[in-house]
Amino acid sequence: MLDLDLTQEIAALRSTFRDISAVVDVEAVKADIARLSEEAGKPDLWDDPAAAQKVTSALSHRQADLKRITDVEQRLDDLDVLVELALEMDDEDSAAEARQELAALEEVVGQLEVQTLLDGEYDPRGAVVTIRSGAGGDDATDFAEMLMRMYLRWAERHKYPVKVMDTSYAEGAGIKSATFEIDVPYAYGTLSVEAGTHRLARISPFGSADKRQTSFAAVEVIPVMEEAVEVDIPENDIRVDVFRSSGPGGQSVNTTDSAVRLTHIPTGLVVSMQNEKSQIQNRAAAMRVLQTRLLLLKREEEAAKKKELAGTITASWGDQMRSYFLYGQQLVKDLRTGYEVGNPASVFDGDLDGLIAAGIKWRKRKDDD
Repeated sequence: MLDLDLTQEIAALRSTFRDISAVVDVEAVKADIARLSEEAGKPDLWDDPAAAQKVTSALSHRQADLKRITDVEQRLDDLDVLVELALEMDDEDSAAEARQELAALEEVVGQLEVQTLLDGEYDPRGAVVTIRSGAGGDDATDFAEMLMRMYLRWAERHKYPVKVMDTSYAEGAGIKSATFEIDVPYAYGTLSVEAGTHRLARISPFGSADKRQTSFAAVEVIPVMEEAVEVDIPENDIRVDVFRSSGPGGQSVNTTDSAVRLTHIPTGLVVSMQNEKSQIQNRAAAMRVLQTRLLLLKREEEAAKKKELAGTITASWGDQMRSYFLYGQQLVKDLRTGYEVGNPASVFDGDLDGLIAAGIKWRKRKDDD
């Protein structure tokens, strides 16, 4: 006898999907597509290549948003037909196929549901991610490089373009720091839950005693800001250093001193850029990132002051937000959400969606409390 609960599960999934569609506002998405299509069709669009790129990129993303919704609608309709056929014919093979498709749809709808939780002020923006090695010597710099590869693989899995803006290589293994940009809608809202201190515990490949080594790396995520006009930085508050871009081992990759390092003297914030073609472009990119960091720092200070006046001060992120265990029991555990993955290799290869989704839901619960 076929599992009649299957129809009830599909009905429940369809109900969840209707709620998601209401939040997404499909009609608004269609209106955006119509407006952007009209702009993209203007004959003078490419007179300003930068503006044209933004229009075509926004159009592509909104079309993808609509396609995700319409694809799920079609798959749910097809699933209803498949189940009806299986029940009429008492066909276990069709029922098995229906259960498999239901499981796949539940995963897709779950991802769409998580996206509806991204309602913060900056959540729709792209993301600039900076990774810095912490305590742990060569293990820490190697760990920082492992994290960078992890996020780049995650972006590759989602077909998100990545722009590496700066990389500072360590004298031994790995990197001291790296900054890269993923400028797609909601990259900031999605990746901002990755911000914090990450801890790696493993048998060190750099020591001869086969001892367990604990190392740390910090991940910072800030939104892409087209114009950070809210922050005015006096020239006297900035120290500008120009240097030659370099790759692993200190080998020069540029023939001119085009890399730029900006230091904000009052706060000590430092931003380096070396991957643009000219010193002017590197300075402009570094200034945008510095302005964004100062804007967010100002808002964090205001929020902390409000909490202090209210009598409670609670850090947004713990000193260690996630641990990666590569010895004994292989495990990745998020210390905020309790979410665990028993296959660290898959996580370091970019399989982060489960950890990220759990983080987004955790943050939403905290915000609602």
